[in-house]
Amino acid sequence: MTNTPVDSRLFEPTRLGALRLPNRLVMAPMTRNRATADGVPQPIMATYYAQRASAGLIIAEASTPNAVGQTYPNITAIYNEAHVAGWRDVTDAVRAAGGRMFLQLQHGGRVGHPDNSGLTPVAPSAVPLPETIFTPDGHQSAVVPREMTIDEIRSTVADFAAAARNAIDAGFAGVEVHSANGYLLHQFLARGTNHRTDAYGGSVAGRIRFTVEVVQAVADAIGPERVGVRIAPGLTVNGIDEGDTDDIYPALIDALADAGLAYLHVVFADPDQPLFQEIRKAWPGTLIANPVLGWGKPLPADGGKHEGERLLAAGADLISLGRPFLANPDLVERLRIGAPLNPVRDQGLMYTGGETGYTDYPVLAAADHRAETPEPVGT
Repeated sequence: MTNTPVDSRLFEPTRLGALRLPNRLVMAPMTRNRATADGVPQPIMATYYAQRASAGLIIAEASTPNAVGQTYPNITAIYNEAHVAGWRDVTDAVRAAGGRMFLQLQHGGRVGHPDNSGLTPVAPSAVPLPETIFTPDGHQSAVVPREMTIDEIRSTVADFAAAARNAIDAGFAGVEVHSANGYLLHQFLARGTNHRTDAYGGSVAGRIRFTVEVVQAVADAIGPERVGVRIAPGLTVNGIDEGDTDDIYPALIDALADAGLAYLHVVFADPDQPLFQEIRKAWPGTLIANPVLGWGKPLPADGGKHEGERLLAAGADLISLGRPFLANPDLVERLRIGAPLNPVRDQGLMYTGGETGYTDYPVLAAADHRAETPEPVGT
C-alpha cells in the first residue's frame, strides 16, 4: 500500500448538466438480482448503493419498463407504484450519503423466458437467443420470441417514457436508456436479430429508428438533460451480430447529437479504435467510457485506473467501472491513495441474494487513510 495521494484527472470535480460531481468515476450499472420476484427493490439494495456513494455518479442496475421486458429472476423494475417506492428508499439512502444516481432502463427483448416474466418474450423478429437463459428452475433453452407489431413497438416506446417519469418520481437525477449488450434496443440495431422489412428494419436508418424513438420519448417525458444512452459497438454478447457496426453507430450518433442529452455511454471503449475516435469527434456532449478490462478475467491490480486515464486522454469525460466498484465500496479512495483493491469473489456470489458478495466487502480501516478525503460536492 502506498498511502500517498495519486495525481490523476479521475479525481477532478466536474459537472454533468445540473449535477456537480466530486470526481470523474462512474459506477456502471450491474445486474445483482436482489429485488423481489416482481421487481421491487429490497432494503439491502439501499445499503449496497449507499456504500458506494463516493462515486461521482452511480448508474443503478437495469430496470425493466414493463412486465414482458423482464430478463432474469429478481430483476428490478420501474413500472408501478411499488417499484417507485422501493427505489425511493435507495435514492434517499444514496443522497444522504452524498451521492447522485441515474437509473438504467432496459427491456430484455428476446433475452427473457416465460418462467421469469409469465409472458412470451418479444423481439424485432422471431429469432431466438442462441443460448440458455437462467430461470428460477435453473438454465433452460430460450424460447422463440414473438415479433413485435407496430402497435407493440409504439406501446413499448410509451412504456419507456412512463418508466422515466417513474424514475424521477423515485428520486433519480436521470435515466440511462440501454441500447447495448444484446437487449431489445440492441436487437433492433443488429442485422442478425432484426429481419424486419417495415420501417423498423432493413436499412441502417430503419434499424436505428426504435432506439431514436425511445430516446426522444424519454427526453420529452423528463427533459433531455436527464437522459443518457448506452451503446456497445461491436459487442457480441447475448448472440448479437450487428453486421455493419461501422455504419450503425455514426448514423445513430448523428440522429441523437442535437437532442441535448446528458451523456453517451460507450461500453468496452478502446481509445485506439477508429470507431471510438469517430464517436468522440461526432458526439457534442459528455462521453462516458467504460474501459476494456478483460471480460471473464481477473481485474488488473489498479482496478482499471490506467485504462481510465488513457480514455480521458482520448477525449472521454467520465469513466465507468463495474467490477471494481462491486468489490470495493470505497473504490474512489482506494484509487486516490494507491491502496490495494479487494478481489472480486466467486462470480456466483453476485447473484445469490443476501449480503454475501454484495454488502460485505470490506472498506479501508480509518488508520489506512493517509490522505484527507475531500468533502462530497453537492447533489
